[in-house]
Amino acid sequence: MGTNIPTSTLGSTDRTIPLLGYGTAEYPFGASIETMKESILHAIELGYRHFDSASLYQSEVPLGEAISDALRLGLIKSRDELFITSKLWCSDGHKDLVLPALQKTLENLQLEYLDLYLIHWPVSSKPGEYVFAVKEKDLLPMDFQSVWEAMEECQKLGLAKSIGVSNFSCKKLENLLATAKIPPAVNQVEISPLWQQKKIREFCEEKGIHVTAYSPLGAKGMLWGTNNVMECQVLKEIAAARGKSMAQICLRWVHEQGVSVLVKSFNKERIKQNLDIFDWKLSQEDLKRVSQIPQQRACVAAGFVSEKGPYKSVEEFWDGEI
Repeated sequence: MGTNIPTSTLGSTDRTIPLLGYGTAEYPFGASIETMKESILHAIELGYRHFDSASLYQSEVPLGEAISDALRLGLIKSRDELFITSKLWCSDGHKDLVLPALQKTLENLQLEYLDLYLIHWPVSSKPGEYVFAVKEKDLLPMDFQSVWEAMEECQKLGLAKSIGVSNFSCKKLENLLATAKIPPAVNQVEISPLWQQKKIREFCEEKGIHVTAYSPLGAKGMLWGTNNVMECQVLKEIAAARGKSMAQICLRWVHEQGVSVLVKSFNKERIKQNLDIFDWKLSQEDLKRVSQIPQQRACVAAGFVSEKGPYKSVEEFWDGEI
């Protein structure tokens, strides 16, 4: 029997989200499909129930296969035991392309519904290409109102039980909330001890939007990732003193901020270790030391910034939250 992961209620619904999830983003995208499927199955066996995917990651097909294997092997009794998230890529960030994009995602996953569907980035691009970074000439402003209306339609149709966004600043959320009939249930953003995101966490809490943290360990190996988190001296000292791994310290810290956290590993031992964050706490002294770590965003989204595009600078993209 695997670990029982605590959950949190989503917004104004009776739906819950597991507070620890398994991320499937790996760069280059689609590089290790077989390994990924095996790792996901192993994670289900250990007790992971929340799996985070995206059309960009090319991980929907292996995730779907792992889910059907898990059902066949009796690791789960029904698909309803899982919480599956996927995301709308920029090239589908157009009112008339949202529903077809979700239908394609569901086909890839062999599922009838998603638990959560997110707008991946607050920017659109020329339809057709699933690439990161988006070509400069293809960047387009997103019509948030019409794209969000299409997302709301996906929820009304029951194809996504909840809808949300990813990488949205407070200001962009304000704009979205001004016209939304269904408020976003989740904002998925980068959070780690080196990028603590206090402002957006407080804003989302006030608005009843659940926050999910990605790249809690600094996303080394991803296009934007750095090793800064795992090389942080303060975290090393806390880990040594507590007899925990660096990853466990980071994940526990994020968990204690009241958000859900996604972690990715294809290493069986680490997949197991990352679950072991629920039956101990960081001390007040630990928390104080973490709060004093100099802050630095890993994913600055420079690939979405261009003189010709909707965002001319990184500051403009994040509305100064940098």
